[in-house]
Amino acid sequence: MTSLLDCQALDAHDPLRHLRDQFTLPEGVIYLDGNSLGAMPKASAARIARVVSEEWGKGLIRSWNTAGWMDQPQLVGDKIARLIGAGPGEVVATDSTSINLFKVLGVAMQMAGLRSPARKVIVSERSNFPTDLYMAQGLCRTQGFTLKLVERADIKTALNADVAALLLTHVNYRTGALFDMAVLTQAAHQAGALAIWDLAHSAGAVPVELNRSGADFAVGCGYKFLNGGPGAPAFVWVHPRHFEHAGNAVQQPLQGWLGHAAPFSFSPDYAPAAGIRQYLCGTPSVLGLAALDCGLETLLAAEPLGAMAALYAKSLRLSDLFIALVEQTCAGFGLNVVTPRAHAQRGSQVSLTCDAAPAYAIIQALIARGVIGDFRAGDPDILRFGLTPIYTGFAEVWQAVEHLRQVLHTQEWENPQFSQKLAVT
Repeated sequence: MTSLLDCQALDAHDPLRHLRDQFTLPEGVIYLDGNSLGAMPKASAARIARVVSEEWGKGLIRSWNTAGWMDQPQLVGDKIARLIGAGPGEVVATDSTSINLFKVLGVAMQMAGLRSPARKVIVSERSNFPTDLYMAQGLCRTQGFTLKLVERADIKTALNADVAALLLTHVNYRTGALFDMAVLTQAAHQAGALAIWDLAHSAGAVPVELNRSGADFAVGCGYKFLNGGPGAPAFVWVHPRHFEHAGNAVQQPLQGWLGHAAPFSFSPDYAPAAGIRQYLCGTPSVLGLAALDCGLETLLAAEPLGAMAALYAKSLRLSDLFIALVEQTCAGFGLNVVTPRAHAQRGSQVSLTCDAAPAYAIIQALIARGVIGDFRAGDPDILRFGLTPIYTGFAEVWQAVEHLRQVLHTQEWENPQFSQKLAVT
């Protein structure tokens, strides 16, 4: 059985260990929720303070020019591109994941209509993240499309001549199951459909190769594994081929002034900017982009060590350890591992169910002990533990599982305070 000393030795020889020093991590807390909100980079507070006091406070409106505020969506987008297999000038950081999904799904519907008006179906996984499904439901209702939800195993067979687009989240938010992007993108294309990917639980966590996979569109958020802070700007990517051939026949539906070819001409008629910049809408969130930029720098610091490949290799070692310890030390307490065992099918988290105790109460008991994971309601309910390799250590995994064992062994979860539902779970 792996001991705490064994795990401490793994930490001592971890070539990525020094990257943890980039973050502010509270003493006495084991943070396993970076898949919901990343930890704060140490550079963020000073960077935001400088933007507030110097750029805004002293530069005032001049900072749109002197501090380069207007260019931040593209500059930050270029850094994200390095983490998701995209090229320079192909990504912008803007708006929220939901809004960006509305944009790309709207474009996909237009493109499908031009190629074959009979294609009126959007296919997605039944357990996809709800906001993606809600956005798709709303657009389908207004555009005369149908959203078809299928089980994971039935996705390929659901792709037929009626399908306009396949909409998937690369890593399932509940189970941590990882799709093969290249294989499913190819399946969509063979059926004549487009492939849209949500990278909310992928960007900064697992290697992503958007261009190499041939994907059509991708969106994702900045506040999970990208460490951009609560409500950080999201991002959007469109394969360059769709700009080369579409012309102005297809335009993203949220046509804001910053997506205009000449925003400060103040023309009453919309003319889209070239390339990905047309996916901008309104004024950039300067403070949010500054914080996101700091988060991205923490990940780009891993580039000399192999970047995402190195981080993901450590992530798999962490999750292997977590799973093994749960099965070794928590046997008999009704825990079940629902995250795939195969490395090629696993994101950067471990998800459990519990037959013997309520998942929500277990998580709350762990949080009270300083072990922060989270709970996701469903059938069944999920105990979810994000493993962010840039700052999570092997000894922390050992300690977290030991706390889990104690909570179950002592039935600490039965304390009534742990069953009181909070607004955010």
